Amino acid sequence: MTREMGAALRRIQLGSALSAFGLGFTVPYLYVYVAQVRDLGAGTAGVVLAVFAMAALAVLPFTGRVIDRRGPLPVLLVASVVASLGAAALGFSSQVTAAVLSAAVLGAGTAVMQPALATMLVQCSGTGTRTRAFAMQFFLQNLGLGVGGLVGGQIVDTERPTSFTLLFLIEAVMFLVLGAITATVRMPRTPAVAAGVSGAGGDARGGGLRVMLSHRAMVQLCVLGFVVFFACYGQFESGLAAYGTEAAGIEPSTLGIALAANTAVIVVAQFVVLRLVERRRRSRVIAAVGLIWAFAWIVAGYAGLGHGSQTMATAAMVSTYALFGLGESMLSPTVAPLVADLAPESMVGQYNSAFALCKQLALAVGPAVGGPMGASLHGPYIVTFVLFSLGITVLALRLGRRLAPVQDQPSLAAVPSRVVAVSLPESAAAEASAPVAAVR
Repeated sequence: MTREMGAALRRIQLGSALSAFGLGFTVPYLYVYVAQVRDLGAGTAGVVLAVFAMAALAVLPFTGRVIDRRGPLPVLLVASVVASLGAAALGFSSQVTAAVLSAAVLGAGTAVMQPALATMLVQCSGTGTRTRAFAMQFFLQNLGLGVGGLVGGQIVDTERPTSFTLLFLIEAVMFLVLGAITATVRMPRTPAVAAGVSGAGGDARGGGLRVMLSHRAMVQLCVLGFVVFFACYGQFESGLAAYGTEAAGIEPSTLGIALAANTAVIVVAQFVVLRLVERRRRSRVIAAVGLIWAFAWIVAGYAGLGHGSQTMATAAMVSTYALFGLGESMLSPTVAPLVADLAPESMVGQYNSAFALCKQLALAVGPAVGGPMGASLHGPYIVTFVLFSLGITVLALRLGRRLAPVQDQPSLAAVPSRVVAVSLPESAAAEASAPVAAVR
């Protein structure tokens, strides 16, 4: 990594952490703010949360192409301003229409930030540093969310709407800080790991969705990503929370302790885990996460169905969230860098946006499916998500068969090797092989 790349990477990571700090101020309290503080009712709060997610689904299909054409930095600057306006407007929203529209603007802005930041990380890292770059981003974002939530909890007062307005204004400022910091970044021009696509068969420029859908490894990774986010993140504040309070009988306040345990494991374990996984096959690491999460769901099953003491049930639920955190710390240096490594050089933004779209779909569908099951169908709920977790293992191992050795295990790039194959979109691979066939 050059000095220029290192400086750019540090600024991007700092801005990302500060924006996560701002999100931590408001995300845990959004429902309470709309339903109780603004007295707009639980139904309106549900609509606001749904619109926040749906806005992401509306903008992400177009985000990737704009990133690839205009560059990630201009897109991120616009997104940070849009998100800042949405956050500030939500802080002053006392009517249903204003709250819904503000949530849509905020959701759209924050959604666009994800692939823009990921693409900037790709451009500021190389084969040997990309894994650690994404791991550091995940660590700092979780740290920012956790600290923001803790600080925000000391400010909020349901009897004073102005305390919530202050939270949203702080969030708005943090988004502007993200824009200001990244505006000073000098983006280096570096090839993506999969630059062999442009050298062998063209860079797939203009291929768009057709090229991506022809890339079977990427399609399999998107399916895997959907299952990962559906089986974990999509259950944290919906199905698993409902199951914990209804089946396990834990106090609602214990959920806060469980989420804190999840964040603590991520913060403590991230770099210890990184040393263990960065020289191993990514597909094997993701497969191991599926097994860990299957065990986590079994522990949750004990909490609600084991008929143990209340203390044991509480400990089991906290342990479940902690085990999820261990799996998350293993995924952060594997999945996101793999998306970048699969992408043709001219389509990094589109690949990142497509994966972000799969994530948002899972986060939208997960609570809708898991919430009712966790609240009433306790046994089937646990069995369902044990099977989904085992499905992660199966999908990861199948994906590994489609990856080139250096994509599955980036540490091989530092070792002299005669293996030069990469996983290409099938259309690009066909174009690359055509001249060779003609010569023969």
